[in-house]
Amino acid sequence: MDWQKDYYSKFKNADEAVKVVKSGDTVAYGEFVMVSKYLDAALAERISELNNITLRATSCPFPPKVVLADPKMERVTYNDWHFSGASRKLSDQNLCRYIPLNYHVGPNILKSGLVGKVDVAMFMMGPPDENGYLNLGTSSSITPAYISVAKHVIVEINENIPYCFSDESCRIHVSQIDCFVQGPNSPLIEVPSPPPTEVDKKIAELVVNQICDGACIQLGIGAMPNAVGTLIGQSGLRDLGVHTEMLCDAYVSMYEAGCITGKYKTTDPGKILYTFAVGTKKLYSFLDNNPECVIAPVDYTNDPYIISQNDNMVCLNNALEIDLYGQIASESTGYRQISGTGGQLDFIIAAAHSKGGKGLICLSSTYTDGYGNLHSRIKGTMDPCTIVTVPRSYAPIVITEYGVADLRGRTTWERAELLVNIAHPDFREELIKEAEKNHIWDTRKY
Repeated sequence: MDWQKDYYSKFKNADEAVKVVKSGDTVAYGEFVMVSKYLDAALAERISELNNITLRATSCPFPPKVVLADPKMERVTYNDWHFSGASRKLSDQNLCRYIPLNYHVGPNILKSGLVGKVDVAMFMMGPPDENGYLNLGTSSSITPAYISVAKHVIVEINENIPYCFSDESCRIHVSQIDCFVQGPNSPLIEVPSPPPTEVDKKIAELVVNQICDGACIQLGIGAMPNAVGTLIGQSGLRDLGVHTEMLCDAYVSMYEAGCITGKYKTTDPGKILYTFAVGTKKLYSFLDNNPECVIAPVDYTNDPYIISQNDNMVCLNNALEIDLYGQIASESTGYRQISGTGGQLDFIIAAAHSKGGKGLICLSSTYTDGYGNLHSRIKGTMDPCTIVTVPRSYAPIVITEYGVADLRGRTTWERAELLVNIAHPDFREELIKEAEKNHIWDTRKY
């Protein structure tokens, strides 16, 4: 088959391409920085003609124009598998709904039809290679699953997308796509990590002490993981492997410092494995035509069984708060959705099953609210409506700037003591009183 002839015959302008969307349709957007702003803008122009549209995205980094064009949510229902900052702001206006998900099961949910039909899927990708296979760019995640179930697939071609090497399951051929649109070749959206605070740096020092030569690591996004990556680069640690959900700038720093070789990985030895990348031009340039980095679908990268085959798997994630029982909240404060479950529980479970593995939950001991009041992130019990991301039965190692609390295998009484000891000193007495009230404080020792 002449794939080039097939490819060029499928091109349309954006306005014509999105006419395939009909009232009552479910429309899937891309994921993270691979969401097509161009197709979103074209569809937004048609919203007044449409009704009962269900839109799904995964951590869309900007407020979709389709949603902004329908501020009373009369025509569009917007759902996000994992909240971005933009989704959170829309949710505060009742314009975005969260889909609870352990990330690795996303492809299976789509393929099983549990969430119904997918009428139209829209993605941004790089141009095809010499064999007609498209470049998925910086996100695989659940994209291949969407393409396998969608009735109609539209792809914006962007020649500025870094060429990212992928495993076989991410190889999407021109023949699998119904329509192509030439985009404006805009640079990828950059999402820099905020600079680390002094608290982040203290926590990062404690984290680095938990990592050994030859360990396999996973880091989340944010200032603190970025600080960890910087410290690892300065630590002298060697032969680290990478099996992660998200790739960020911190990994580039570690690689450039000679820390990452993947020599001792059991799965994908020698490769930096990830399912999506979010960062700055530094990261995107590092990924471009780099065969040492391999992108794979999330049902592979986040499968706890696959992850745990790597010895000394160190999985580092953030949290919003933790209670004295070891319940970890990483996605909501009360009823307000801040982020999503994502792969946090996937990797915490994996670390628990890895030989020498460690799950690390890192958080500052306090936060300051909008009125300037200081609050403890370590609670006696969870606030009403706060969503538990990691159940106490999988509570791992918790780190604040005041120390390390290894909760694995500990009783509720022992956990309370360990967590009080790493809480901010101003809140320790209050936490002890709450622990006593809940009968999880050993008064014989104090």
